[in-house]
Amino acid sequence: MSGSGSMSAVATAPSRRRGIWGWTAIAAGIIVVGLGLTAIAGIAQLPARGLLDPHAAGPDGTRAITRLLQKEGVSVVAVRDRAAARAALSSGGTLVWADTSPLADDTIREISSLAEDVVLLDPASRDLRVLLPGASVGGYGMSLVEPDCELPDAQRAGPITPGALFTADAPVQACYISDGGAGLVVRDEGERRVSAVDGTVLFTNAQLARDGNAALALNLLGRHPWVVWYLPSLEDSDFADSAPSLGELTPPWVTPVMLLLLTAGVAAAVWRGRRFGPLVTERLPVTVRVGETSEGRARLYARAGEPTHALDNLRIGALTRLARLVGLGPSASAQEISDAVAERLGEDRQAVRGLLLDTTVDDDAQLVEAADRVRSLEQRLHAAVRPARPAQRPEPDTALEQPPSRKDHS
Repeated sequence: MSGSGSMSAVATAPSRRRGIWGWTAIAAGIIVVGLGLTAIAGIAQLPARGLLDPHAAGPDGTRAITRLLQKEGVSVVAVRDRAAARAALSSGGTLVWADTSPLADDTIREISSLAEDVVLLDPASRDLRVLLPGASVGGYGMSLVEPDCELPDAQRAGPITPGALFTADAPVQACYISDGGAGLVVRDEGERRVSAVDGTVLFTNAQLARDGNAALALNLLGRHPWVVWYLPSLEDSDFADSAPSLGELTPPWVTPVMLLLLTAGVAAAVWRGRRFGPLVTERLPVTVRVGETSEGRARLYARAGEPTHALDNLRIGALTRLARLVGLGPSASAQEISDAVAERLGEDRQAVRGLLLDTTVDDDAQLVEAADRVRSLEQRLHAAVRPARPAQRPEPDTALEQPPSRKDHS
C-alpha cells in the first residue's frame, strides 16, 4: 500500500506543476494582451507627425524652424482643428498653412481672414486661387538664385534654391526668379501679407541650414509675435460626411468584443491544448541486415543498366562480411581483406582480388555470373572458418522394433 501511495504522489506532482504553469501562462498572456491593447490605443490617439509638422524632428519635419522662432521671442502653437485655430487667431498673428486639402474654399478664406499674415508652405493651385489671386503653380527650380526683387525679407535672406516655382501677375510680387517662375510670391493687402513658398524644400529640418533658407523662414514667419501652425486632421475635414469609412460604419462595441474573443481563444488553447512531454527514445523490435542497403542499391543499378555499379555494391557488402569472418576490423582495406580470404582458402591471391575488386561486367548475364562467384567464395569461406556440425546420430531401425505379425504366431 505504501508503494502505491508514493507512486501516486509522484505521478500527481508533475500534473500539478503543469497546471500551475498553464494558469501562469494564461495570466501572463492576458496581461501582455492588455498592455498591448493599451499601447495601441494610446498610439492611435496620438496625432500623426510628418511633413512640415512643427513637432516632428525627422528630416521632413519643421521643429528646427520652430526652435529658431522661439529663440527670437516668437510663440509657435500647432493646432489640428478649426476651433483651436480660431481661438489661437483671436488676437491676430501669422497663420501657417501646411496642408489645406481637408478643408473647403470657404473654410480656408474664413480662417485666413483672422490672421495678420498668411504663409503657404506647400501651396496647390487651389490655395493660390483662393488666397493669392493672380498667382499660379509653374515649374521647378533646382539652381541657386538671388532674390532679384525689392522685398526686404528676401534681400536680407540672400540666395536660395527655390524648389517649386510660381507665376504671378501684379500686384503680386515675385522673388527668386528662375526658369520663368518665382520661388517666392507675396501679396500685400495693407498691413496684411499673404506669401507662398515651397517649404518642403526650404524649411524642413534637413534643408533649413542651407544657403539663406533659415533667414528667409525667420523673416516670413517672424513678423508677428504669434504663429499659429495649422495642420487640419481628417476629423476636421469638410468632406468627411460624403463617404463614411468602414470604421465609421462599424458599431463601437465590435472591436472590444473581437479582442475579447481572441483573448478567450488563446486562453482556451493554452488551458485545454494538448501538451507534449519530452521526446523519449524507444528501441523498436526491428532487425535490419547489414547487406540490405548494398543489395538494394545493386538492384537499382541493375535496373538502370549499370551492371558494374551493381556488382560493386554487391562486392562492398561481401567484403564487409568477409572481413568479419577473417577477423579484420572496419579499418582494413579491400586489398587486405582479399589477401586474407585467399590465404585462408588457399587460393590464388590475384584470382580472389580480381573477383572482389577488379572484375568488370558489361551485361546482366555477366553480372549474374560474377555475383554467383562472389556468393560461392563467401560460402566457401564460411565453411572454412566455421567448424562443421557434428554428424547426426542415425535413426533407429524401426523394422527391428516392430512387433511380430499374427502370421508368425500362428
